[in-house]
Amino acid sequence: MTAKAPFWLTRGSLSAAALLLAGLLSACGPSSAETSQAPTAMPSDSSSQAAAVAVFAGGCFWCTEADFDKLPGVLSTTSGYIGGHLENPSYEQVSAGNSGHIEAVQVRFDPSQTSYAKLLEAYWPTIDPVTANAQFCDHGPQYRSAIFYSTAEEQAQAEASKAALQASGRFNQPIVTEILPATTFYPAEDYHQDYYQNNPLRYAYYRNGCGRDKRLEQLWGKHD
Repeated sequence: MTAKAPFWLTRGSLSAAALLLAGLLSACGPSSAETSQAPTAMPSDSSSQAAAVAVFAGGCFWCTEADFDKLPGVLSTTSGYIGGHLENPSYEQVSAGNSGHIEAVQVRFDPSQTSYAKLLEAYWPTIDPVTANAQFCDHGPQYRSAIFYSTAEEQAQAEASKAALQASGRFNQPIVTEILPATTFYPAEDYHQDYYQNNPLRYAYYRNGCGRDKRLEQLWGKHD
């Protein structure tokens, strides 16, 4: 059966010139009552032997986690930090831009149900790929979009996916999403995990106030 092309390769290109409105909410931040928890080391999971892992950064990890959890074949997602120079960074250190880390999500998936290539295809329409060092209302390199690879095959697939998006003509601007080697991934504090499920009202208020979905529709149009 012929593989279905990504919708952004088959639809007409939309203008990416719409301005990104600055949000008034804090940058993907917890309430003061939630900040007492420290990040923990990534736990081992004996049930994950058949699972594969990928890491994506798309701004606020609350939103990226929610987007990937919807995908068939995704077993679990973990919000965390990657790419910096400090060990076990805290949210405060990362969000202030002092640790060099990027907010990201580690995705565990079943290779018999989905693939790295399908995750790449699903990733692009969840981000703003033409804005550097920011995503929506969250600004700073700690919120930039990035794809992290662990093997040469993943690197090749990620670079090919990015090149295909650029060649599609959807955007006049260059695709600035970075493709980087995976380094140590530090899970974020417990209160960040499954935030959209545990705090649905606050999450919805943040996502709407940040203008994420409005900007995504400007960039990508409406799609299923």
